[in-house]
Amino acid sequence: MEYVVYLLASFLAVMVVITFHEFAHAYAAYKCGDPTAKFSGRMTLNPLKHFDPLGICMFAFVGFGWAKPVPVNPYNFRKYRSGALWTSAAGVIMNYLMAFLFYPLFILVVWYVCPLVAGTYLELFLYYLFNCLFAYSLSFCVFNLLPLYPLDGFRIVDATNTTRGPIYRFLRQNGYYILLGLMLVNILADRIWFLGYIDILGYAMNFAVDIFGRPISLLWDWIFGFIIK
Repeated sequence: MEYVVYLLASFLAVMVVITFHEFAHAYAAYKCGDPTAKFSGRMTLNPLKHFDPLGICMFAFVGFGWAKPVPVNPYNFRKYRSGALWTSAAGVIMNYLMAFLFYPLFILVVWYVCPLVAGTYLELFLYYLFNCLFAYSLSFCVFNLLPLYPLDGFRIVDATNTTRGPIYRFLRQNGYYILLGLMLVNILADRIWFLGYIDILGYAMNFAVDIFGRPISLLWDWIFGFIIK
């Protein structure tokens, strides 16, 4: 039953994290001059508009996944390069801001709310939900910064890069397959022992999440420590 509670909390956290991520892309594109996402009904906080079943299942079970891509027509941007940059970066910026806000909420829930419902499934649900909201916001931010097509990291490189050399063309043409291979190795690493040694995605994600998350935890721990004192 505890695992069922975890899955429910995980799926809800995924829906929140992905919805705000995709909304940020749509809103940034609209503010930069492209109404395509708005006219397609994607500039919304309705999670059903952004739902990709396989991507969300991957997110809930593995810790990273994807949603339906927001349609963007970069030729509508008032300034092509800056519009492409801000639209590409909006999702990861939103997720990092969410992680920054969800961390103190998680601490407050653990300190003040969970003791009120101690020993119940509600306690487990609240703990898992807010923990996943923070962890998934951070992991989705980091995952999407990988410079592999079709992730946001590649699109940021595309928006800031003026050359189209062999490395760029290779990542553009093969990034999707590289990403699938890395994800497959990561999924199987816990089941096939030797794959753990070549789980590049796992190493990169753990390292980057720790680096990206450390300023958030240090700042809020200092704030809470200062308040308590």
